[in-house]
Amino acid sequence: MDVSFSASELVQISVANQETPIQHYLRQPKRLVKAIADPQLMKQISDDLYELKMRPINFMEIYHFQPIVVLKVWSGSDGSVYLKSENCQIKGIDYINRRFSLKLKGILSAQESAGNTILEGQADLEVRVELPTGLMFTPKPFLEKAGNKLLKSVLVRIKQKLTTQLIQDYRTWASQETISSATPASELSPDHGF
Repeated sequence: MDVSFSASELVQISVANQETPIQHYLRQPKRLVKAIADPQLMKQISDDLYELKMRPINFMEIYHFQPIVVLKVWSGSDGSVYLKSENCQIKGIDYINRRFSLKLKGILSAQESAGNTILEGQADLEVRVELPTGLMFTPKPFLEKAGNKLLKSVLVRIKQKLTTQLIQDYRTWASQETISSATPASELSPDHGF
């Protein structure tokens, strides 16, 4: 039996403006990925491709597996950051790995609003899977409810990381940018010739 699960999550975060606007930070998708992903579970494949190992998932107390997703993350000309899944595999259950597809897409953009910047975004996650025989007799509505709840929890975790870790990383980055732009060039590369 084939079954589909889906979830969507909106994010709206107010960011206090620093000397260097967050729009400049968003033009560096690599920083954004590092801010929201566990560094031990992430590997950069190319300029805009990242392999992310998600935390192991327990589905209905029966199946334990770990999705590994290849994400493309890039900045658009409007300063928005986009992400899209390029590939996915399931570690732990070969049967599901061969009968599984995952689609993730998202956008994050900055809007100015009365001295603050509002980060607005949306992520959509969809999974299709052919169920193993052990779940064939479980009512489809029950499975869909459990699967949708699981996907929603994944998106909520990403949202929580955006609202905390991304903002902290932006503030750290902005303060470093301010220091380096305020430091005279002579202090950055001292002349040792007396």
